[in-house]
Amino acid sequence: MSGAANDGTLVALAGSVAHAVMQTHDHAVYVGEAGPQHQVRLVVVLKPQTPFSLPCEALSREVYRARHATAPEVIDRVLAMARQAGLHVERSDALGHHVVLTGGMQDVCCLFRPEHVGLYRLGQHQFLGRHGHISIPHELSDSIVAVMGFDERPIARPHFRIRPRASRSTTSYTPVQVAERYGFPKVPASPARQTIGLIELGGGYEASQMTAYFSQHGVKRTGTLTAVPVSGGSNAPSGDPSGADGEVQLDIEVAGSVAPFANLAVYFAPNQGNGFYEAITTAVHDTTNAPDVISISWGGPESSWSAQDMTAMDQAFQSAASLGITVCVASGDSGADDGTSTPTVDFPASSPHVLACGGTSLPQQGAEVAWNDGADGGATGGGYSTRFSRPAWQAGNTNAMRGVPDVSGDADPETGYEVSVDGQSTVIGGTSAVAPLWAALVALCNAADGKKAGLVATQLYSHAGDLNDITSGNNNGYEAGHGWDPVTGLGSPKGVQVAATLAGSASA
Repeated sequence: MSGAANDGTLVALAGSVAHAVMQTHDHAVYVGEAGPQHQVRLVVVLKPQTPFSLPCEALSREVYRARHATAPEVIDRVLAMARQAGLHVERSDALGHHVVLTGGMQDVCCLFRPEHVGLYRLGQHQFLGRHGHISIPHELSDSIVAVMGFDERPIARPHFRIRPRASRSTTSYTPVQVAERYGFPKVPASPARQTIGLIELGGGYEASQMTAYFSQHGVKRTGTLTAVPVSGGSNAPSGDPSGADGEVQLDIEVAGSVAPFANLAVYFAPNQGNGFYEAITTAVHDTTNAPDVISISWGGPESSWSAQDMTAMDQAFQSAASLGITVCVASGDSGADDGTSTPTVDFPASSPHVLACGGTSLPQQGAEVAWNDGADGGATGGGYSTRFSRPAWQAGNTNAMRGVPDVSGDADPETGYEVSVDGQSTVIGGTSAVAPLWAALVALCNAADGKKAGLVATQLYSHAGDLNDITSGNNNGYEAGHGWDPVTGLGSPKGVQVAATLAGSASA
């Protein structure tokens, strides 16, 4: 790129240093440098026109545009520099706060100067990976949040566990039975329109199989089921029930059973940082399907994420909260160390702008306890963020950092959910089931009064009596106890009480 594009002055993008590679990358083999014409697709994340603050009521999309859309002059500067560098502009999105650029490796590196970029191979897949800093033109240093796309390695894993064949447990529930155990409110006679967005980073479903499942379990669905492709992702069932199909179909069957009136929009994106980000922003700003609630059952240890990617995604969750959209996220299935050797929490559950959903074991008789089936069987994720400070509303957390989870629900495969994956009946647990369970509860609450609940955590922490306090069990790092704890959060829902609280605080 010629010096005129940025006068040769570059600054390191704040928070761009990547940390240790997550476990799913451990077997990736470095292949070598990418050639100068190797095509790269970048998502340049930009700041909103004015900073976000938690609104007293959900903003309309018109007000959001006027208040928060990225300033046109900022986008114009990015586009001008990109074009001068020889890059193609795929699209710009002021509401989603990003522009998408494509070009050869030589040109994109001239503009952003990433450190340590190379090609890696994992199985049959080859992709870019990077660590170190990314630099940006000085003129844009106050406008750019992240430059995503130089690292295409898989960033997240689904948080579900299939009950082992050797299990002696005879306890399992349909999703409707779990909702009944928690006293969820009944479906309103004339529910207000609701859409639950499901974020998926692989796998898929056959519509006929979903219809057959609901019919088999007596669920009279009136809501629609729609697949939404994002950035090259697609509804692509593999036929492997133990793979990503298990996540996709678990999410659909739990959310669709508990909130049968709700439309389900399933957003499929590639499993990489920019794909995950684009899936979220697409769902948040989708005016066609217009989700009121979003469920995410994918994530990875905070230590595996670059700081810039977490900042970008947290900004997207702030967008959702501003629009009154509730985001429910699974807290992980690998206990207090999230599958690493040191205590860490799962992201995006650790974002302070989502409802982090942990796991319990729900026996037919006796007390509900924290889910912990041992190192190999899985345990609820929980602990303290090293990235995000404790939000002001998180009562009961005496740590200076954001605590995870906020709430919990049945996640133990030994007391799991009766579902069907690729036409095969099975029992599944994991916090993956808890996120769509809570999403469906929020949709029920919204449907009763036609309002959006938004960031429900702010209300739940001031009404802890609306939840069943889980005081027994651990996650191999922390102990459950009275009040909030980094194992099961505030506890599992007392559905009708939660609904009454949210109805009294929801935003129009």
